[in-house]
Amino acid sequence: MEFWVLALGLGVVAFLYSSVGHAGASGYIAVMALCSVPTGQIKPMALALNITVSILASWNFFRAGHFCRKLLVPLLLGSVPFALLGGYLRLPAQWFSFLVGLVLWFSAYRLWVKAKEEKPVHLPSQRILVGTGAGLGLLAGLTGTGGGIFLTPWMLWRGWGVTKTVAAVSAVFILGNSIAGLAGHFAATHEFPTIGLWLLAVVGVAGWSGSRLGSRRYPAVLIRRLLSMVLLIAGAKLIFIP
Repeated sequence: MEFWVLALGLGVVAFLYSSVGHAGASGYIAVMALCSVPTGQIKPMALALNITVSILASWNFFRAGHFCRKLLVPLLLGSVPFALLGGYLRLPAQWFSFLVGLVLWFSAYRLWVKAKEEKPVHLPSQRILVGTGAGLGLLAGLTGTGGGIFLTPWMLWRGWGVTKTVAAVSAVFILGNSIAGLAGHFAATHEFPTIGLWLLAVVGVAGWSGSRLGSRRYPAVLIRRLLSMVLLIAGAKLIFIP
């Protein structure tokens, strides 16, 4: 019974997050914490599930024609080394989780009330993109997420891309950071997470379905609404289950 509750929760998270180009690490962490998964296993398991879903989401958004190389490459160049470092470090972060949770809630509010607006697109300089990637990569590695939960609202707020382009860039950004974060965790602990094939199958199917619908059928307004819900859930997780 506990296994099926865990599998159902992870599947719902994967479907919802992947529809907006995310892989769901913050949601997986919340579900696993609620299902009493041992604390030491939560972060690496979340990163491993993240990799599975972000591969599928990246593929679906790429096939749908929403990919932007000029945004992604400098973001990844800045983020991957720092995600590796963040995955290696072990820092107490209860106070930090609370503050980030509040930021996510504020971002959710902005996306919800302004869901009908698409700002004019302008690409920032390469230096700004690399610096943004570095900061979010470190944050991703420390928190056991892929960083997309922070990158997506920031790019939309700054007008760096339309909604589906931002979702596509976030999906690949999350993939790179999740791999780096898991590698950093392995370097520090010399342990890889053990995940049942059933859990990978459930999350994979849900992630494929959500990303396909998000990349091809959901209108931009609906994706922004869904993203605001994702941010609300992630913020609640960080505040109440740090």
